[in-house]
Amino acid sequence: MTGGGANRTETGPSADIIRTEALTKVYASKGGPAITAVDDLELGVHAGEIFGLLGPNGAGKTTTVGMLTTRVVPTRGRAWLGDVDVIDDPVAAKQLIGVVPQVSTLDRALSVWENLYFHGRYFGMGARSARRAADETLERFRLTDRANAEILELSGGMAQRLMVARAVLHRPRLLFLDEPTAGLDPQSRLALWDVIGELHADGQTILLTTHYMEEADQLCGRVAIMDHGRILALDTPATLKRSVGSDTEIRITSPEATRVPDLARHLEDFDGVQAATATTDGLVRVYLRGDHAGLARLIAHADAGGFEISDIGITEPTLEAVFINLTGKDLRE
Repeated sequence: MTGGGANRTETGPSADIIRTEALTKVYASKGGPAITAVDDLELGVHAGEIFGLLGPNGAGKTTTVGMLTTRVVPTRGRAWLGDVDVIDDPVAAKQLIGVVPQVSTLDRALSVWENLYFHGRYFGMGARSARRAADETLERFRLTDRANAEILELSGGMAQRLMVARAVLHRPRLLFLDEPTAGLDPQSRLALWDVIGELHADGQTILLTTHYMEEADQLCGRVAIMDHGRILALDTPATLKRSVGSDTEIRITSPEATRVPDLARHLEDFDGVQAATATTDGLVRVYLRGDHAGLARLIAHADAGGFEISDIGITEPTLEAVFINLTGKDLRE
């Protein structure tokens, strides 16, 4: 597993449509030590792919997007979008990108159609071209019947769909989606996944940040797992999950919450267990090689150690399992 730009030696732009070299952001802190949000980031994103930054809140994902989209000035390092140096030429960089931030930036004084029309005008479209683009985009994103609606009349899912529609109206080379489904209900989340999939099918390059493992697994061709501003692993979701080295993930709940760490250590000694980790939500996650036949013996092993088990769940290894394997903590922490 390697970072996209970690092994390159050239100093100029490469075939990757997004590339960073030692990109770093340090925030000063009043009365305390400085906070390093992103630390020597080496990253390469291929044209036409959906690339995911997966990690818990505070991992550095949003700061990374902020630096790549010119909203955050790096402390040091370099970044390119295509052949444009983001730091040296932020104006040119802005022309290449569409951005959907975590918080809504829709203009509540404008209608749905007007939000699209004036976005086109802002990006230099003539009045006729902006009208046509707004009409076409409404149809493409199935929002035509809401053209004259006020923003406050939209559901959360519709508003987020409009944010994505506005971001791609001027046909950017790169689309940045920062936690695009945070706060959405499951149905709206799935609907937005469909929209993102359609954009990707049309050749749109997308950089997506998320802390939802299912989202990264479902949408992304490659995923970088981040924590504390650093990339811990980068590869396809399938390869990352295979790196856990187990065939089955077993989630064990014990009514003896204070003994959960001891239970994890006890189960690690069991034959076939790749790893056993106690998480902050009171679970023990056990990564087991082989089929489910060893489950009964695993439970017996716990019982022989004097541990009580109240619930067991079985699943295949997930991206969250990769993160726990790397950091020893849950993605939700």
